[in-house]
Amino acid sequence: MKITRRATSSLIAATIFSIDSSVHLSNKANAVDLDFKNAGPQGFQYADIKVGTGLPITKGQRVAIDYVMSTTGARYGSKIDSTVDRQAPYTWTLGDGSTIAGLELAVAGGDGVPPMLPGGVRRVIIPSNPTSNLAYAQLAIPNKNGLQMQDCSTGKGPIPPNVPQKSSDMGAGEFQRFKNIYCNANRPYQPDVVMDLKLFGKRT
Repeated sequence: MKITRRATSSLIAATIFSIDSSVHLSNKANAVDLDFKNAGPQGFQYADIKVGTGLPITKGQRVAIDYVMSTTGARYGSKIDSTVDRQAPYTWTLGDGSTIAGLELAVAGGDGVPPMLPGGVRRVIIPSNPTSNLAYAQLAIPNKNGLQMQDCSTGKGPIPPNVPQKSSDMGAGEFQRFKNIYCNANRPYQPDVVMDLKLFGKRT
C-alpha cells in the first residue's frame, strides 16, 4: 500500500540534501513529495530517495550511516540531531543490541522492507508506540515515583552525545532536545521518529 505525504517545510529538502548533495529534489513552494510505503510492523514507513548499489549489510557486519533525526511531533519538523553537522557517522554492529530496532529494520530490511544498499538514501518514519518496540519507548518508562527509570544517555542508540557540539554552544542542545521528547516520563506521548539515512559501504 502506498501513501503520499506532502511536507510543507523546506527543511525536508535541506536535510536530505545535507545527507547527500547528489540528491536533487524539487522544492517548489517549499514542498517535497515523497512516496512512502507501509511495510514491516504497523506504523513503519519508508521512502527511498536514492537507491544504492552493492551488497546489503548482514547481521554481524559493521554499519556506518549518516542521519538527520527529526520528529512528527515538533512544529515545522524541527531537527533534533544530525551526524552530518558534527561530521561523525553513526556506527554499530548489526544485531548487537546497541541500536533501536526501527533503525536496524530501515537499514537491513525485513518483513517486506527492502534492505538499503551502499550509497542509498532513505527517509523512514519509525513508530514510537510501546507495543512496536521500534524506537525509544523504553527510555520514557517512569518508576513508581514518576521519575526516569534509566539514564537518558545510555539507552539504545542513536542518542545525541551529551556534550556541546562546538565551543560556542552553551550546552548539549541536541541531547536536550532528544531528552525532552523521547526520554521524558512526564510527556503524555512520544511522537514518531523521522530519520533521513545515508548508508556507507562498498558500492558496485
